[in-house]
Amino acid sequence: MIRAYDPFVRGRFPVGVRTIEAHDTARERVFPCEVWYPAGARAMAAPGAHPLIVFSHHSGGNRRAATYLCTHLASHGYVVAALDHSEIVAPELARREGETEAQRTARIDGWVASRVPDVRFLLDHLLASGVSDAGLGLDPTRVGIVGHSFGGWTALAAPEVEPRIGAVVALAPGGSSRPMPGIIPAGLSFAWGRDVPTLYLAAEDDTPIPLAGVVELFERTPATRRMVVLRRADHLHFIDDVEQAHEAVRATPFSGEAAWIPKQMRPIAELCSGEQSHLFVRGLTLAHLDVSLREREEARCFWLGDLGAELRERGVDGFVASPDKQEVT
Repeated sequence: MIRAYDPFVRGRFPVGVRTIEAHDTARERVFPCEVWYPAGARAMAAPGAHPLIVFSHHSGGNRRAATYLCTHLASHGYVVAALDHSEIVAPELARREGETEAQRTARIDGWVASRVPDVRFLLDHLLASGVSDAGLGLDPTRVGIVGHSFGGWTALAAPEVEPRIGAVVALAPGGSSRPMPGIIPAGLSFAWGRDVPTLYLAAEDDTPIPLAGVVELFERTPATRRMVVLRRADHLHFIDDVEQAHEAVRATPFSGEAAWIPKQMRPIAELCSGEQSHLFVRGLTLAHLDVSLREREEARCFWLGDLGAELRERGVDGFVASPDKQEVT
């Protein structure tokens, strides 16, 4: 069946990629950054001013944690930028052997305090300079943010202080009022003061960030919001190399309060495939950004249609949550 609008398929643009370094002189930090963009001739950027999406990675991840998603968005005309967050690049925020509980708490507090400033710095850097050797054009009026886990918390925290952000996609975000043991205890006030359309994508069998915590955030969000849940999925179904990453965590002995996590995770053979989860995330993220930043009528109609049928037709099992309760639609 040929559809006039199908956010699940790859877009018409070849995808270019640049690795750059951005120097934050105020904090004396140098951030490696990856920029994916819609390419034209000779790997130069396609002409025009493109919407800009920031991707924020999970704790323990890096800027290339979700290339399956970043390249998909770029193929549809978005510029997607990601940096290695401060906990990776700042020596003072690095884990240390034998640290005391007070030192660990201070380190985690430093991670939390750095996340949103990292996003704001990246926006400032790109909107001021672009990526000059690619001839990149950016539209400062169409900016969105996508994040996973701690990056999902980052995406939900940023609109409070960053007025340029016009759309949010939170993938299995942290930030609930009752985080599980060993999970970064970063809260959210949602003091946005404006409508920032937000999409939550959650995993039904998420071990470290249970579905109930994401539902709590969804219900507290003071904006136009949607939430779709992927059945038989765990926390790492939102990054590259799902099967390998999931089983690697299951095989890793965690210490301290997080020791329970690998023991509680189900074998990947009992869960949905990485291919299914990537299809789910790519299509729904693009459809949300298309309606929120580009005001595409086709994307609006997509969300008004039978989303469950759209997913089932592609071999993906998911359900939509209502604002006040979970229900299958």
